[in-house]
Amino acid sequence: MNLEPHQIEVIGYCAAFLTTFAFLPQAIQSWRTRDLSGVSLGMYSLFTAGVGLWLIYGLIIEKWPLILANALTFALALSILLLKLRHTSLHRK
Repeated sequence: MNLEPHQIEVIGYCAAFLTTFAFLPQAIQSWRTRDLSGVSLGMYSLFTAGVGLWLIYGLIIEKWPLILANALTFALALSILLLKLRHTSLHRK
């Protein structure tokens, strides 16, 4: 497959948009209900760390689709992780 650089960028932005906004319903539901019983602390810890590393990678190679998508996804994932940590610590007391 022989694509032009701008076509590759469009694919990157589409992928970034879809994967980031696919995460939004989970974040909204978690914020609204505060019910994080079905959320795995281990999974969200690893996921958030992985997205943070993708963000760093995007910054290093200066690719805006990676930077924008992972910055937003990192913020969403971190907010859910922090809610889960707060939820977990409240139920241990």
